[in-house]
Amino acid sequence: MQSVTPLPDSNTQADHAEEEDASFVSCSPLVGALAGFCFYWLAFSLPFIVYGLNSTLLLMLYTWPFFLALMPLSVLIGMLFRVLLPNHVVWMMLCCAVSIPGVFWLVFLLITGW
Repeated sequence: MQSVTPLPDSNTQADHAEEEDASFVSCSPLVGALAGFCFYWLAFSLPFIVYGLNSTLLLMLYTWPFFLALMPLSVLIGMLFRVLLPNHVVWMMLCCAVSIPGVFWLVFLLITGW
């Protein structure tokens, strides 16, 4: 008897490639990076909303490097939560929404001395 290996048809290969693409898109850390970047700007606006424009601009005049250093950290936090929670977009956004403004607010409070 002859040993024959079945060849996969093109439909099976296409389905497998689509599954790999779908799983790559759903686990892409770029979504978390974008979320981290957006939450950074949201957190950046919070002191302006709470304390007003004039007093916050005076503080930012001398301390802007500290807040600028939080931007790559926020992007990395978003990417980290995306990798840790690959199929849970809502949980990833919730974790980013709590942690990024929390880190930003912690730096703001340390600088102001409260």
